[in-house]
Amino acid sequence: MLSVREVFGIDTDLQVPAFSERDDHVPEVDAVYRFNPDVTLAILAGFTRDRRVMVQGLHGTGKSTHIEQVAARLNWPCVRLNLDGHISRLDLVGKDAVVLREGQQVTEFQEGIVPWSLQRPVALIFDEYDAGRPDVMFVIQRILERDGKFTLMDQNKVLRPHPFFRLFATANTVGLGNLNGLYHGAQRLNHAQIDRWNIVASLNYLPADEEIAIVQARVPSLADDAGRKLVARMVAVADLTRKGFAAGDLSTLMSPRTVITWAENVEIFKDPALAFRLSFVNKCDDAERPLVAEYFQRCFDQELKESHQLSPGAQQP
Repeated sequence: MLSVREVFGIDTDLQVPAFSERDDHVPEVDAVYRFNPDVTLAILAGFTRDRRVMVQGLHGTGKSTHIEQVAARLNWPCVRLNLDGHISRLDLVGKDAVVLREGQQVTEFQEGIVPWSLQRPVALIFDEYDAGRPDVMFVIQRILERDGKFTLMDQNKVLRPHPFFRLFATANTVGLGNLNGLYHGAQRLNHAQIDRWNIVASLNYLPADEEIAIVQARVPSLADDAGRKLVARMVAVADLTRKGFAAGDLSTLMSPRTVITWAENVEIFKDPALAFRLSFVNKCDDAERPLVAEYFQRCFDQELKESHQLSPGAQQP
């Protein structure tokens, strides 16, 4: 058992089980990752008490990474599956396949990701949970029950979950569908499906100081005082896009991932304005670009021009 206070720096007496050795499915530890205390405790409850935990939030908040980084510190094997429109019931459950056995072609059942994970000490993460097809969602619904038994009808077999199997999911909309047009492909999920998740944690964007610290940790060349002032302006722009999105003025926003990308591009082009255009502005609707340019001007006290030449210090290919 590990102390949550010692490992995650959260003021609690909670002890969480962990494995003594790592295997190939354990995520790599990100030493500079910053944990949200409430979300971390929710995820740890999933690992400790075998609760089904869903993490909800806007894109770029680090939902999947949050689960992975908790698992990394527990040495807990972890498998992520993106529930895009190409994932079928057969991918989850398994199917018959022709294989070679002693030079002969034979038909053999190959397990899908669900029965494979269910029988092992693995944390299975369903990414983009609200984008799954209805037939896929009903397969998942079986293992959300309290006992979590899974029936392989083709094999006349009932699988019981491994004592250290854990189930997590990430979602943008908590099953409410594509309400604001931001998440095309998101499905409305029935209440019975959502009700089976024991814990739903919400992961929002970090306070400005923490976001600045994360960007500086990811881009060491901006880790000095001058870099902090620059990153603070970048985060301020990002915050304005988020407020603009919430007010309905923008159809997209800057996630922390976008800010990090912007900082990395500043390192390449030595020009915050050019890097901003290449990292975010060119992804925006033409009609919204003047407003985004206004946000930039407010924070950087300079006009965002239509085009930029590489500065003398910029790297050439």
